[in-house]
Amino acid sequence: MEILMTIIAGILVASATYLILSKSILRIVLGTALLSHGAHLLLLTMGGLKTGAAPLLGQNADSYTDPLPQALILTAIVISFGVTAFFLVLAYRAYQELKTDDMDKLRGNENE
Repeated sequence: MEILMTIIAGILVASATYLILSKSILRIVLGTALLSHGAHLLLLTMGGLKTGAAPLLGQNADSYTDPLPQALILTAIVISFGVTAFFLVLAYRAYQELKTDDMDKLRGNENE
């Protein structure tokens, strides 16, 4: 199961890299959101996928699930939601001002 989740996280990171390198600002925002989802999935996978075990059972437990990766991911999800919302507002405001979402035109290249 860990191998499948790692492959899915790799696909998410690869597609996010493709989107981040595009010229449209909306694709860049979606790429950053996908990159954060890939990082969350990778963190959860590297924390270990154990089924049927409670987070904490005490000191005499045979098996338990570490709650730290889940807590880190919940915090990271909230942070990435806020950053994505900020990027969307920033992109919308840039589109309102400059009437374009092309990154070359947003940079202000004088050649065109």
